[in-house]
Amino acid sequence: MPFASLGLMPALASAAADQGFLAPTPIQAAAIPPILRGADVQGEARTGSGKTAAFVLPLLQRLGADRVRDGAGRRPARALVLAPTRELAAQVGETVRLLAQGLPVPPVVAVVFGGVSVNPQMMALRGGADIVVATPGRLLDLVDQNALRLSDVAVLVLDEADRLLDLGFADELARIVALLPERRQTLLFSATFPAQVQALADGLLQSPERIAVEDDAAVDAPAIRQRAIAVDPARRTALLRHLIQAHGWDRVLVFVASQYAAEHVAEKLYRAKVFATPFHGGLSQGRRTEVLQEFKDSRWEVVVATDVAARGIDIAGLPVVVNYDLPRSAVDHVHRIGRTGRAGEDGLAVSFVAPAEEAHFRLIEKRQGLQVPRERIAGFEPAETAPEPPAPSAPGPASGASRDPADPANGGVKGRRPSKKDKLRAAAAAPVSGRTGPGR
Repeated sequence: MPFASLGLMPALASAAADQGFLAPTPIQAAAIPPILRGADVQGEARTGSGKTAAFVLPLLQRLGADRVRDGAGRRPARALVLAPTRELAAQVGETVRLLAQGLPVPPVVAVVFGGVSVNPQMMALRGGADIVVATPGRLLDLVDQNALRLSDVAVLVLDEADRLLDLGFADELARIVALLPERRQTLLFSATFPAQVQALADGLLQSPERIAVEDDAAVDAPAIRQRAIAVDPARRTALLRHLIQAHGWDRVLVFVASQYAAEHVAEKLYRAKVFATPFHGGLSQGRRTEVLQEFKDSRWEVVVATDVAARGIDIAGLPVVVNYDLPRSAVDHVHRIGRTGRAGEDGLAVSFVAPAEEAHFRLIEKRQGLQVPRERIAGFEPAETAPEPPAPSAPGPASGASRDPADPANGGVKGRRPSKKDKLRAAAAAPVSGRTGPGR
């Protein structure tokens, strides 16, 4: 099926081919026609399936036919694309620019995110922009400083929508939506839509087209082979180094649970002659951008990252992802391992499973409908054993049985920890005067 059959103009169909899309992927074939009609769309498809192009291509066509200026000669923002991370915002902005190159009059695209000075972004917005790609915090900063108005936005896109609808972004998203026109087109795209965010998604959509592309329906679906290796926590770094050397892995993305772990593991690998570097939210934006580019250029063998790297980042040809620390949820697991096996390529995802985490990993398997055999590597067999679950206690008179998801009696599932934003809000609400929070 050619792109032209979906209703795209020849210039955009040609631009898609130039970016490697010789034919529409399933999510593109299903999403482009209703977006062109102006319908709200909720699109769910695996990572690496072409979701970004699925909304960018019809968005460019719709805006191309409706280019306006305000009374001061500025371009009002007609489309707003929100992304949860700086790296994803930059990546989406680059995709928009690449796909718009062949248009007779390409739109003006502004990409704005935190971690860098706001002044150059304000200067870039002086003449306005047709399409704004932003992280929520920096977008609100610019609105508060009168550098941007959202009253003319005709299309709102949430990329990695499940993360943006999570409680960590709830207040910012509510403020942004309140600034938008009630009559607009809303597009939500993600690899997952957990039940807990679906109600929030429903509140943003009007009579939407709901599209869910299953893996087995995808064309050239990648084979992400999964391995689960039993190992004691203290032996994980040595095992990781052994696997890298034994299998000759030249590029590996390793996920850990904290910024400290990213720094610590990367340093230990580097001392062992493995070229490794950390990647996390505590680094400056310039350093994060530099690390990603160097990793894409194969200048690092290993990047040890927190979940800031799990969302939407496209590293072509990445062969291996390792869960050094298990993700907090099955949804996070999907996004992490989706960094490999992209664009029809094969990939490998390896999870280190400590005895105390066995119940948690079984839940991840259950949610994904998988059963991954546990491996034991010679010389790295675990000596620890799984803790015995506590004896069940009688339910309280009012609350009933324990509902703590971290309770081993409930399967050892890790619950949702307070995010950084949650902690900042709690600190702001505390009865302590003279406290100021950090800027975005």
